Parts: sequence; structure tokens; C-alpha cells
Amino acid sequence: MLNWFSGKRILVVIGFLMGISGIGLAIAANRTGSANLNPTTTTTVQPGSITTTTIENSSLGPGPALSAAIRAENLRPGTTSWRISGPQIRNSISGYASTVSIFAGGSFKIYVSTIEPNFNVTAYRMGWYGGDLARMVWQSPTIKGLNQPSCPVTPANNTVECSWRPSLTIHTNQNWFPGDYLLLLTGTGHQQSYIPITIKQVNSNSAYLVINSVTTWEAYNTYGGYSLYLGPTGASSRATKVSFDRPYAYTFGQGAADFIGNELPLVSLVERMGLNVSYVTDVDLQEYPGSVLNHSAILSLGHDEYYSPGMRAALTSALHSGTNLMFLGANAIFRRIRFESSPLGPYRIEVNYRNPYLDPLFGKNNALVTANWPSFPDAQPESSLIGIQYQCNPVHYPMVITDPSSWVFANSNLSYLSRIPNLVGSEFDAYDPQYPTPAGVQILAHSPVLCRNVPYFSDMTYYVAASGAGVFATGTNLWVAALSTSVCVPVLQGCPIAPVVTITQNILSAFGSGPSGRIHPAVANASEVLAHPPVGPLTPVTTTTTTSTSSTTSTTLAQVTTTTYPGETTTTVPVARSTTTTSVVGSTTTSTTLPATTTTTTTSTTSTTVAPG
Repeated sequence: MLNWFSGKRILVVIGFLMGISGIGLAIAANRTGSANLNPTTTTTVQPGSITTTTIENSSLGPGPALSAAIRAENLRPGTTSWRISGPQIRNSISGYASTVSIFAGGSFKIYVSTIEPNFNVTAYRMGWYGGDLARMVWQSPTIKGLNQPSCPVTPANNTVECSWRPSLTIHTNQNWFPGDYLLLLTGTGHQQSYIPITIKQVNSNSAYLVINSVTTWEAYNTYGGYSLYLGPTGASSRATKVSFDRPYAYTFGQGAADFIGNELPLVSLVERMGLNVSYVTDVDLQEYPGSVLNHSAILSLGHDEYYSPGMRAALTSALHSGTNLMFLGANAIFRRIRFESSPLGPYRIEVNYRNPYLDPLFGKNNALVTANWPSFPDAQPESSLIGIQYQCNPVHYPMVITDPSSWVFANSNLSYLSRIPNLVGSEFDAYDPQYPTPAGVQILAHSPVLCRNVPYFSDMTYYVAASGAGVFATGTNLWVAALSTSVCVPVLQGCPIAPVVTITQNILSAFGSGPSGRIHPAVANASEVLAHPPVGPLTPVTTTTTTSTSSTTSTTLAQVTTTTYPGETTTTVPVARSTTTTSVVGSTTTSTTLPATTTTTTTSTTSTTVAPG
């Protein structure tokens, strides 16, 4: 049966203030430690004890590809002034750039509308910078404010496209080190919002290439009242074309879209590690497809959903040439799009009809018809590239480890059936033999979930392509968010999650020096795992118990291995294993019971209920 809107719940944009599309959750501030690959010592933390041991990473191969320039850049003074602070009035100041990315040394225009009499622009390069996550690179002089006209809507496609007067031309120079940038607009009355832009390295051959998913950002952007999901009357009035010639809505990351919530945690990690990394947007995959062949690993981040045929072909070509692929989210390459030009240039309009019969190219060029990738009339499920297929949303369930012997889990202290609380969500992928999949897929985690009252599994996988390149996929949207040292999705109950950091670093280490399959062949096990799932089917039962002062209970927690830079302090989040219910005397605790398994709980004086969605 054709279902052109299948697989995505239409989400209200409330809760996007810190920019995590498709999740719709508030974000709580938090600053804790992270980890470093190739350390001399590690700190193993369990209740009541701290030990220090020496660790070897030889099993992971030659180690990550490092960059002295990236390390030096992140030793420069950082600042937290990039964060928006104080009471804000929505849409009091907003803007957009003439391009989503430029090469270092280039120039671009910004277009700003504000009710403030004057404003200025401050450019911040995002990275680690001692935990501040940004360095101030440049600041404009005071600029006269202009309340620009409302952006018209093209009725045929419900496209919102602004035609504002340019406010400023920004010329970059050698101080603008290539990377991800946020431009902070600040009005006279301290009203603020962001404009994101990517500064690309000229002729980059960095080991790692990070992709900023701007096409997915734009799909969810409701500025002017329309996105590819919603219009004023809901899904029936959604746009079928959206334009980059408009700001990102203030309710979507305060103008930063999905960057802060779904991408910055990974960016700050790779920069802290000092990796040899460069950055592009997914539009660059379309415009410069050959550039992806110059890297050892390409990183797709937390929500990388919208892909044109050209974008997908670029990734496929890279894989065939021996480039490793990391899919650190779920729901990647699910929506098919194509590009059109706007008055500001090519690739500025994103087209997505979903219903193939409404697309004017239907029957004329079906390869460009913007139905979902797994769907008629030119079905090419994303599983043929990623190894797993998008399933459902929204959920929040533990990730269950099923192949702990894999090199992926080195130094994580995870074992068979270890569970990482609430890591699966809000969207998830799974190995599904109903769809085309590569040979030799290894399922690393096989987690039971219940989505819209239907039982599923979510899978984390690894496979090796014929080129020898490795493809790793987490199968969950929340992976990148779990790396965060600055903000934390409340459902994760504390960030960063140490095993998630360790696993990510293991993959980065293995993927930074050529095709990973040369050292780490996949151990195919998908048929066995599907035939004999370790847990499930899942029907969660939530119970609440008040413990009296005479009650005694016990628990076993996984040892969590984390590593630190010299002089840094690490806060570690324990990972629940097979446990009995643990309570603080006199407190109330809530636990979710999985049939045929033991109960996972969190020791707390606060009740926590985890239920589907």
C-alpha cells in the first residue's frame, strides 16, 4: 500500500528551541566532562570506588588521524558569549545568508530584519575551546536596523521566499578558520538570533568530513508559516517547495535550526580530539560530488533525512572508492528531494512533493520524482547503502547490546544485554530483510521497542563494502545528543553518556586511516540475531513503589570507562545492567519492566516514567 506520508509523525515545532528536529523535547543546560582517545590512563568509576589503569588501543588499528592545526585552533581562547541570553521576543531580529556555505577567504551577504533601531553581528567558530564550544572570530560595526517586508507565499507550492535588502557583506580572511559557524545577531535592546554558515576548506583532503544537514533543517523550517510538514491548516497545507531565502524560525534552535542539538555535540568531540576534520553541507554533496572522494571517513550526523539523487550518488561513489561512512542518527536518506534556483542562486529551493502523482516530473523522469526513497515510482530503500531501514517514531527505549565482542565496544565495559537507558529514540532504524541490504551485516545492538502499539526492534550495525570501506549506523536519532557536554535531552538522564562517547571514538579511530574492513572485517550475524532475538517482544509495564525506611535493596551497575585530558575532571554516567530495583531510603522510584529480562532502574529521589512516545 502506498503511504506517501508514512514513517513521520507531524511534529509541532514547540520544543525546537535548542534545535533537535523530530524530537520535540525541551533541553536542559549541563556541562560535564568527555573523553580522549589514545590516552595514557583511564578512570574506571563504579559506586564507591575509583581506580586508574593503563589502556592500550592497538586493537583499534593505527588510531585516529590527527591535525596539529585543529589542535592549535582549539587551544585559542574560547567564550560562552555565543549563547543567547536574557528575555527574547520572537522574530524581533532574524536573518539569513546568501549561501549555506562558502570557501575560506570568500564573501557572502546577510539579510536581516529587526524591530531594533540598530544591531551588530558576531561570528563564532564552533568547536571545543576548553568546553566553551566557540571562539569569537569577528564582529561587525553597528548597523542600522530595518524592519523588512513580510515574505510572500507562492500559492502553487506554498513557498515562503523573502526578497529582503542585503544588510551587510561579510568578507572572510585567514582568521576565519574553516569550520561550522554561528553568526549571532544582537539588536540594541539585546534581542538576538542566529544565522548558521559553513566555512569550507579549499581543496580539502582531511581524513574526516562532517556533513551539516541543511536540507533537513530547511524541511522542518516553519518561518513564514510553512514547512515541508505543516502549513497554517496542518499537513494538508504543507509546502511542496521550501526556500533557503528566509531565516530559520526562532522556535527552531533560535535561528540555528538543528545545529546546536543534533550536530554541535559531535563537532565539539572531534575538535576536542584534534582530528583532521573539515566541514561541508549536504548541498555541497550535490554541487561538488567529487570532493567527497578525498577523505577516509564521511560523517552523517543526528538527523540527515533529505537527500537528492545527486547527494546520495556522491555518498555511494565515496563508499565504492573506499571511503568509510558513519551514520550517527536514524532516518537518514529517507526523503527524496531535488533542487531549483532562487533569485540568490542555484540549489536554493528544495522540492519535495511526497505524493508522486502530484510531482510534475512523474512519468517523465521518475528518478527525480520526490517520493520517499523506499517508495514508488523509483524505489531505492536507504538500507541498500546504510545497512538498516527507517521504521517508526516516536519512541524512547534502552539500547540493548547483543554483540559485545565487537571491536566497536572496546574499553566500553559493556557486555551481553547491557542496556543504555533511553538511547533509542525518537526515530529508529532496523535491519529489515524485506528491503535490499548489503551482504555481511553485523548487528551490534538489537533493541526491542514499541512504537504506536506495534512491536519493533532497533538495530545498530556495521558492514564492510566490496571496496573494503566500513559502514557504521547507530539506528537512533539520539546518538549525537548523547555526546553533548553542554546541553542534554532530559530523557537521556545525563550527558555525555560515557559508552556512547567511547564507541564513537572507537569508530573514528578505525575509520580515519583508510578502508576499515582491512583491519576490522564484519562478522555477519543478522540472520542469527533475527531468528533468535535476545529479548522481546516488548510490552513495557510501568510500576511505582515507595520504599519504607526499613527496606533494603541492592544493585549492580556496569563499570563505565572514561578517559580525560591531563588536568580535566570527568563526570561519569553509570549504565544499568541486569539489576534489581534500587531505591533511596524513603524515596519513590519508577521502573520500566521488560518481559523475560531484569529490571533497569535509576537511583533517584525523583520518579521517572518511560513510556512509548
